[in-house]
Amino acid sequence: MDRTMDTAYADIIRAVGEDLDRPGLLDTPKRAAKAFKYLCKGYEEDLDVIVNNAIFPSDNDQMVLVKDIELYSLCEHHLLPFIGKVHVAYIPSGKVLGLSKVARIADMYARRLQIQENLTKQIADAIQRVTDAKGVAVTIEAKHMCMMMRGVEKQNSVMKTSIMLGAFRDNAQTRNEFLALIRD
Repeated sequence: MDRTMDTAYADIIRAVGEDLDRPGLLDTPKRAAKAFKYLCKGYEEDLDVIVNNAIFPSDNDQMVLVKDIELYSLCEHHLLPFIGKVHVAYIPSGKVLGLSKVARIADMYARRLQIQENLTKQIADAIQRVTDAKGVAVTIEAKHMCMMMRGVEKQNSVMKTSIMLGAFRDNAQTRNEFLALIRD
């Protein structure tokens, strides 16, 4: 584990007035550093490696939707979690993406310091890049701990973001079909 990160966590714990020699905190800096590294593992991942050639020929030209993909990320402003779900749809143009790859792509970008607005776009752009789809739609619904645990402390607030590319942006019927499907 990165010794610098361990030391930084030790400094933070001391700064809040805690005693690092207390039994419950003896290994906390090391555990916290390991957890933070895991929560930010998306920086070490690569889109092409994740997709791993799981692009398959298909004559399907109808919407492919994966909804309710669990999502965990960290707010880049406060380093607090935001938790929710992402819905991803695309309209194939001769090839489809392996099902698990949609979730893996979402995780790769979520496991970075983020704002939800950018995360939504990054997922959509990545799906578009690897599938060359006629259209891509991504929506994210998330609860932000930076709004719930501090600041305005609004427990029931949910942020929703969406990106519509290609056919989803240009065709209201396609967009409305997607939106109806994710409501079910």
